[in-house]
Amino acid sequence: MEILVDIILKAGRSAVELSLFVLLPVMVVMLSLMRLLEARGVVDKVVAWLAPALKPFGLTGLGVFAALQINFVSFAAPMATLSMMEQRGVSNRHIAATLAMVFAMSQANAAFPMMTMGLNFGTTLVFSLLGGLVAAAATYYLFGRGLSAEEARLDETLHHPVAEDAKGVLDVINRAGAEAFKIAVGAIPMLVLSLVAVTALKRFGAIDLLTQWLTPLLALAAIDPVLILPSLTKVLAGGTAMMGVMDDMRRSGQVSAELLNASAGWLIHPFDVPGVAVIISAGRRVAAVWKPAALGACVGIGVRTLGHILAA
Repeated sequence: MEILVDIILKAGRSAVELSLFVLLPVMVVMLSLMRLLEARGVVDKVVAWLAPALKPFGLTGLGVFAALQINFVSFAAPMATLSMMEQRGVSNRHIAATLAMVFAMSQANAAFPMMTMGLNFGTTLVFSLLGGLVAAAATYYLFGRGLSAEEARLDETLHHPVAEDAKGVLDVINRAGAEAFKIAVGAIPMLVLSLVAVTALKRFGAIDLLTQWLTPLLALAAIDPVLILPSLTKVLAGGTAMMGVMDDMRRSGQVSAELLNASAGWLIHPFDVPGVAVIISAGRRVAAVWKPAALGACVGIGVRTLGHILAA
């Protein structure tokens, strides 16, 4: 019993420190910047400029906005856009392409805090965009080609607050701060539970045993066995939990900055059990197209993984 209590206390302390002292400050700054750009109309102009160029990939103007949200806000931010796409009559085929893109892209709530661990954000962003576009195109033209392409009359206007004076700017910053705080505090339960589970598995030798079993297979593919733990955490508990595990491993010297960057394409995306469950809850039609979107996302993540390995 004492061992379990010790594990819970240490995991809880690590989760709270990571959430409040790493995730929260980064998200406050990035969310405030993103919301101010929205309020000033900069995001609208970027979306209008990019939409025609990205149309061949199966993306609409709202799809472009979802890409900006996943890369610069958080993995859950595109939910509102996906829900809006469903309500405004976007075709199932376009929704599937957008969903695949979101699944395959880098999630800001993990990528930005991991910059403090040595992550090269510029490289991560480039391959995130590349992987997202590949995932969207693969879904639109291959895996989702049998989906309905029928669309209702589209209204792709982005509705958001404006910041025309000092009070408007302050209101936008306050809302962004509250949103960041909600994200950071909301991550604590999952972080605590995942870190408790991972620490217990390590303490009782399960991770070492799994590593011994998989090492020969991983050696054939030139994959470092140290990635087993963050990968397992990623799949079962999500990107924020993986970030917590990776933070501990970086502090203990188990993972170098080079390995962190080489594995970023594989580890930093919302295509995991919690991420998929949260994102597809955006709407009935969004949930209905998750299978072709998942296949497209696998292609996009594969491209990102290869790109990061070659760039490392």
